[in-house]
Amino acid sequence: MKSPFHIMIIPTLGCPSKCHYCWSSDEGSPKMSIETVREIAEWLKDYQSDQVTITFHGGEPLLAGADFYRQALPILSESLHHLSPTFALQSNLWRLTPEMAQIFAEYHIPIGSSIDGPEEINDLQRGKGYFEKTMRGYEIAKANGLEVRFICTFTCRSVERKEEIFNFFLQSGFPLKLHPALPSLRSNDPKEWALEPEAYGELLVYLLDKYLENLGRIEVMNINDLCRCIFIRRGTVCTFVDCMGTTLAVGPDGSIYPCYRFVGMPEYVMGNVYDRPTRDDLARSDAWKLMHAFKEYVDRECGECPHIRYCRGGCPYNAIAPTNGEIRGVDPHCIAYKRIFDEITDRLNNEMFGAADMEMGGFGSPFGRRAKPGIMSILQTMATK
Repeated sequence: MKSPFHIMIIPTLGCPSKCHYCWSSDEGSPKMSIETVREIAEWLKDYQSDQVTITFHGGEPLLAGADFYRQALPILSESLHHLSPTFALQSNLWRLTPEMAQIFAEYHIPIGSSIDGPEEINDLQRGKGYFEKTMRGYEIAKANGLEVRFICTFTCRSVERKEEIFNFFLQSGFPLKLHPALPSLRSNDPKEWALEPEAYGELLVYLLDKYLENLGRIEVMNINDLCRCIFIRRGTVCTFVDCMGTTLAVGPDGSIYPCYRFVGMPEYVMGNVYDRPTRDDLARSDAWKLMHAFKEYVDRECGECPHIRYCRGGCPYNAIAPTNGEIRGVDPHCIAYKRIFDEITDRLNNEMFGAADMEMGGFGSPFGRRAKPGIMSILQTMATK
């Protein structure tokens, strides 16, 4: 099975919000030119032969303005028609206008945004007024038929109010996708907001239980992904796959990076779209070699782990960036991943083979019923969508 090819276009690293735990909030950062968009399209014509997904990320990609997207989307769509491009956008929605929303609707672009829970909790860690501005943009998106899903970042502070946050998403009718706050690479106190791996693991187990209690009323996307990858024995989201070569990011000046998280870090530049690099050209870069060295490290150090096939050592950025490019270990959230992977595996095994608590039937039988929903219930819910 081929892995899907994903290009992240970063129109700017600037962002008007001042989230306390974020790594980029300089609204004055340079913006990508339309000429660079043309160069991206020309590069991809020969670089890629299969379907491509293009996500506009940042920073805050809406800072590029309506004219940028009015020109960029036709260029990419028409130049890459043989690659059947699909588009997505990640934005805090502050700068979304009806004009922009109509442009995105024409190309059926889903939007990922960020809300960390109820207004009080959200604004404590993302800044006063954030919630209101994002909700204003959300209403514009919704009025123009755009699909919006929110990512919730849990910090060491907000995790103490996890029940309030879960209930907010439940009552709002929003699917819940979460990220743990990472130690900041640009702060004097890197762990001020970071969610420790142990706490992250317990949060995931808590959300698994809450999801099962409310199955059919809310979607917890992380739990879906974790259950799916255990069941099919293969990672399905970028944290848990060998992403090198199947995911690339292009910065405002056309520089090519392994992922959007590395954009703006010169040591991770692999090439530039203006030079039309081939895959072999990128493979000769130090950044590409480092990413593959991480893969080899995972194969060597995690070989005895029962979860290696669908975990793959977690996110390379989390493992490499904090150590200045030196491979000293896997993703520090390994503790959390093992905690939730073990929990889901144990429960799934009990459901499949521990028939004592089954009323009748077994795994795969339409007559198998449990007193309470379990992992198979989550898988069945996903299968029917």
